[in-house]
Amino acid sequence: MSRIMIVVGSIRPGRVGLPIAQWVEAAAAAREDCEVDFADLAEIGLPMMDEPNHPRLRQYTKQHTLDWSARVDAADGFVFVTPEYNHSFSPALKNALDYLALEWWRKPVGVVSYGGISAGTRGVTALEPVLAVLGLVRAGAAVEIPLLAPRFEDGRFVPNDKETAILEKMFAELMSLATSLQHVEK
Repeated sequence: MSRIMIVVGSIRPGRVGLPIAQWVEAAAAAREDCEVDFADLAEIGLPMMDEPNHPRLRQYTKQHTLDWSARVDAADGFVFVTPEYNHSFSPALKNALDYLALEWWRKPVGVVSYGGISAGTRGVTALEPVLAVLGLVRAGAAVEIPLLAPRFEDGRFVPNDKETAILEKMFAELMSLATSLQHVEK
């Protein structure tokens, strides 16, 4: 069984990323090969990078960094649920990624993006070099959700069949990659 961390990348009040991430969480929890860690960056509340040492040294001085490091280290893979902000991804997600280095190394990641007509794809394009330098291995399947306004009922995200199928494919890839990559040295 692989431990997958679902990261809610937006901390903005009134964000739609939370119900989308809850849909992703429910899909992961329904799988028999997956244990879920739901990481809401709004609840975690990491301040802007406040560690004096480079993350590669793992000489953390703050309890919030030690806690975040332990959680990320324990994960076998990730799903980042991220909006597109000004042709990029959210600053909260960037900050959370930058806090650590080796904890991310050679672990698989899937991306669920959302936003207007572009479905967050420009944000994912900006995210890709960050994933690469941290050593994360991206799943080929990516859920891209456009035009969000009509997609909610009673505060819950309502996916279409295509999004549901792609999410299942993403989880299958993550499980396979997590197994393949678990013995790669940091």
